Amino acid sequence: MHMLNVGHLVETLGRFVHAINGKHVDSIEALRPAYAEAINTLRPAFLPAQPEGIKIGYEDSPWVDHCKQRSIFPHIVGPASPSDGPTREEWDRQIVAALDLIQDIDPGLRQMVDLFVTDIVALNSGADGGGSANTMPGVVMMSPGGTWTTLDFAECIVHEGLHSGLFVLDSVNPLFHLPPSELENDEHRALSAVKIGEKRPLHAAFHAAAVAVPLMYMESHQGEITLVDQYTASLRDACADMQTKRDRFTEYGQLLLDEMTKWVEADPLDFDEIGHGITSPEFSGYRPQAPA
Repeated sequence: MHMLNVGHLVETLGRFVHAINGKHVDSIEALRPAYAEAINTLRPAFLPAQPEGIKIGYEDSPWVDHCKQRSIFPHIVGPASPSDGPTREEWDRQIVAALDLIQDIDPGLRQMVDLFVTDIVALNSGADGGGSANTMPGVVMMSPGGTWTTLDFAECIVHEGLHSGLFVLDSVNPLFHLPPSELENDEHRALSAVKIGEKRPLHAAFHAAAVAVPLMYMESHQGEITLVDQYTASLRDACADMQTKRDRFTEYGQLLLDEMTKWVEADPLDFDEIGHGITSPEFSGYRPQAPA
């Protein structure tokens, strides 16, 4: 799948950087610093992305005030309570362990995270999930559940990391013919793979379906079946429903949708195909159409 392929993500990120600041990135080592520099033009000046690594913050992070002032992720930042030293230390430990686990499961997924995720803000809000927004590039808001394992932390990071990657893919090669405001209309809504049985705006439904794929892959790799069992049928239903609205997708959007649909329609699911797709050169190239 192009949307998970490291080569495709790298080339698209290079195009994104060039579109923002006109720079040509000539090496993989220079890509993350160039990405940080590019998104710093889109982030508040006092909240810059670091050129390397992931900065961990908590409820006293300026990002929390930023979200509260703009009503971003109110279910996460609103009820957040103060965290003590031991809690923060445990979150730090789990995040580091999660990054190591992602590396063990698939180095390509870890490379995606290292490229796109610049900040993780951990909060004690009871939301048991995460959030990322295209207005906050590189930032992952995380509300760990009390029973979260290292795999849960890892899945949250990959989940939000791919959301961030999809924001970049969509900005370089638009996925839809219509703007998000129009995709909110009832006639453009589609079934969600995650909020099972619920119709969501088409762009949100596509994002939800896309991020379910690597989570199922990670669980399968670790011998877990919870998410695989939970999402297989709903992902099939979501893809089938989105296919009935394929005229709203651009050629590129249809490509991503068709690849995901083809994979999930197989029985049984072939998770080796996902692993192959993350690194295979056959998915690394895509030439955007020139504007008419």
